[in-house]
Amino acid sequence: MKYMTVVACGLLLMSNAGCGQADAEAIKVELSNPQGVKVGNATLTKDAGGVKIVVQVSQLPPGPHGFHIHAVGKCKPLDFASAGGHFNPQGKKHGAQNPEGPHAGDLPNLTVGEDGTAQMETVAARVTLDSNAANSLFQPDGTSLVIHANPDDQKTDPAGNAGARIACGVIGK
Repeated sequence: MKYMTVVACGLLLMSNAGCGQADAEAIKVELSNPQGVKVGNATLTKDAGGVKIVVQVSQLPPGPHGFHIHAVGKCKPLDFASAGGHFNPQGKKHGAQNPEGPHAGDLPNLTVGEDGTAQMETVAARVTLDSNAANSLFQPDGTSLVIHANPDDQKTDPAGNAGARIACGVIGK
C-alpha cells in the first residue's frame, strides 16, 4: 500500500497537481505604482492555452486600462520606461485587431471599477513559462506586467495608444 501511495504521489507531481504541495509553477508578481506603493498582484500559471494570468488591483483610476506583458523585467519609477516595449519575440505589430499582429504580450484591457479595484483572469496564448522556448516569459532581461493609464485600442502600433504606465511588476521565478 505504501508503494502505491508513493507512485500515486509521483504521478500527481508529474501532472503539477502535487501531493499537498503548492504548485511549483505558480509565479507571483507584485504590481506597484510610480511612487512605489503596492497596488496589486498577479499570479501566472501554466495553462493548456498558454499562461493563465489572474490579476487583482486596487487604488487605480476607474475605467479601462491597457494591460500588457513588457519585454524587460525592470520597473524603475517614475515612468516605468525601463520595462521596454511589449514582449514581441515574433516581431508582430500591436493589437488583436491589427492584421499584422498581435504582440505576444498584448492582453485584454483591465477594467477598474468606481471603487478603484479590479479583478481579471485571462490566458496569454502566445507566451509560455517553459524556460527553453523563444516565447518564454523568462528571458535573459526578464519580462514584466504593465498597466497603462488609458484603454488599449487593440490596433495602433506600437502600444495601442494606452498612454502612461501607471503600474508595473517584474515577472520572475
